[in-house]
Amino acid sequence: MPVPHVVIVGGGFAGVSAARALRSAPVRVTLIDRRVYNTFQPLLYQVATGGLNPGDVTHFLRSLRVRQPNLDVVHEHLMEIDSEARRIRLFDGRTLPYDYLVLATGVTTSYHGTAGAKENAFAVYSRSQAIAIRDALFTRLERAAVEPGRHRGLSVVVIGGGPTGVEMAGALAELRDQGLEPAYPEIDGDAFRITLVQRSEILKPFIPKLREYAAAQLRRRRVELRLGAGVQEVRPDAVVLSDGTELPSDLTIWATGVAPHEEVREWDLPLDDGDRIRVGEDLQVVGMPGVFAAGDVAIAPQDLPQLAQPAIQGGQHIARQIVRTISGEPTEPFSYYDKGQLAIIGRRAAIGELPGIANLPVLHRIGILQRVPPLRTLIPLTGAMGWFVWLFVHIGSLLGPRNKLTVMIGLVARYGTVLWRTAVPIVGDVPAIRPKRVPRTPH
Repeated sequence: MPVPHVVIVGGGFAGVSAARALRSAPVRVTLIDRRVYNTFQPLLYQVATGGLNPGDVTHFLRSLRVRQPNLDVVHEHLMEIDSEARRIRLFDGRTLPYDYLVLATGVTTSYHGTAGAKENAFAVYSRSQAIAIRDALFTRLERAAVEPGRHRGLSVVVIGGGPTGVEMAGALAELRDQGLEPAYPEIDGDAFRITLVQRSEILKPFIPKLREYAAAQLRRRRVELRLGAGVQEVRPDAVVLSDGTELPSDLTIWATGVAPHEEVREWDLPLDDGDRIRVGEDLQVVGMPGVFAAGDVAIAPQDLPQLAQPAIQGGQHIARQIVRTISGEPTEPFSYYDKGQLAIIGRRAAIGELPGIANLPVLHRIGILQRVPPLRTLIPLTGAMGWFVWLFVHIGSLLGPRNKLTVMIGLVARYGTVLWRTAVPIVGDVPAIRPKRVPRTPH
């Protein structure tokens, strides 16, 4: 009897979690991704600001096969899904039959139709985009250094007040205050300005106390907060807000808004108004038995947040449902366990909301605290304690021991007490910047 074939499209949090959860299952697994590596996106802003190397936050997908012989990895794009014939077609023309299909392709940057945003702002959702920000940042620093007479110095505008935007602004402030002032004596510290733009308030998913703490820490690090106005237009040298304010910008970073990849529309799947795949409570695509979706590309009745943990747990849940289906058992609804959320502002400054002991699922499963509703009481964290929890969680979530070690070294070098003032940022390719020659006036 042939072994069931599980095809997983997407090598992100959900896809890798589903593949690894099927390690001991009686199935054959094929993992498909357009890239040969998995990217740990929560730390891309560290790459963009010179705190980590690109390889520190990426993991070779084929290395998963070392401990999982039932796994094959294919580097290609998904083009078409034939649900009736139970097969997919890839960009190179190959077709792959499947018994179970898992869609975990994630999302990409969305500019919400903002004029000039795609052309003039740098997104931070992939490794190549993070590298582009890093190289552009140091190129502009070199340019400012050889043009000391510039009246603006260097101005960076970060658009988006969610965790990515806040962490990006905080990392830029750490970079400036840590080593750029002695490295670039031509640029006065006050001339390197960082502005964070958010339509409403920053870090909306967090409780007010933590939002206020984060805002105070950013201001303490000389990050200007422009709240209450959206972005109307992004120009090559400025950001225009909806209230008419024009912010000069040498480097604009777009850290807000995501949407599924455009090709999702071509797959003949049930989608919501935002092009996310509609799934049932068991994460099975509506009306398509044997086809599942998880992560940011899917929209479930549970209204799951677009974070790493729902994707990881969703991938693991799908793997369990595939095993149950093979055994002739019905699928179960997905129950998300909220492990809280974290965001770092800078050295010794982070915020977090962690579940209290009353929220631990094991206590409810064994009959303890059954009268206490789960996921209600959260423990707020700030300061150094929040920073250490953030460090532990992020390092523990990385794939591979080398990544864990190098990230720990890189973050300690950036934020550690002894090394903080002497750490050197990681730079890439920066062209030589030469002062503009002033033409001679004829005599």
